[in-house]
Amino acid sequence: MDDLRPALVANDVAATVVVQTAAVAEETTELLELASRDPAIAGVVGWVDLTARDVSENLTRLRKGPGGSHLVGIRHQVQGEAQLDWLADENVRAGLHAVAVQGLAYDLVIRPEQIPSARDAAEATPDLRFILDHGGNPRIGEKELEPWSTDLATLAALPNTAVKLSGLVSWAGAGWSADVLRPYADRLFTAFGPSRVLFGSDWPVCLLSASYARVVEVAEQLTAELTAAERSAVFAGNVGSWYRLDVVL
Repeated sequence: MDDLRPALVANDVAATVVVQTAAVAEETTELLELASRDPAIAGVVGWVDLTARDVSENLTRLRKGPGGSHLVGIRHQVQGEAQLDWLADENVRAGLHAVAVQGLAYDLVIRPEQIPSARDAAEATPDLRFILDHGGNPRIGEKELEPWSTDLATLAALPNTAVKLSGLVSWAGAGWSADVLRPYADRLFTAFGPSRVLFGSDWPVCLLSASYARVVEVAEQLTAELTAAERSAVFAGNVGSWYRLDVVL
């Protein structure tokens, strides 16, 4: 937080949601404890083993521990799984159901070719809010729009899905600009609509391609044609509603 706080202050960010980086239970406990001490952290998207039989018990334990009220979602690096249909595993589906019962969201971090499987999981778990991270990681550097764009639209057709306007700079390659990102951002807004798009910085990963301030600047450029109310929703309101935050961003 000592590294992040200057960027939050400089960009008038009142609060943020921190997201897990490793499939390690102790990291979530650490993030929740940090959130209990730092008002700049409005929520934590943590990790539990979705294939375990005690997912529900683990979630309850986290929510009853220090900072547990800040747990707003769960994520697993599905993009690192070899199987395209990892989300179809019956144990994973049971884990997703447990997340839904707890009233939490589920962040999808997947490769473009895994979007159809994610859609099936979202359709099979209608009570769970699915939030697609980084726009589904389109291959911007290769200028690939299909089949990512078509698959994205099928996922967005489900009302329990949303998407993050985040991480695009990481996939754009050298010499990127807002114009390079625009076709991909436009498809996010066309598919999901402004009420289901959430801004995300992807900090600190974004630092490999751009500063926090630059990411915010580009996001503002990509949302310039929205109304003031729609921009406010993208940068704050949608984050609060989809993660069910107690604070007003």
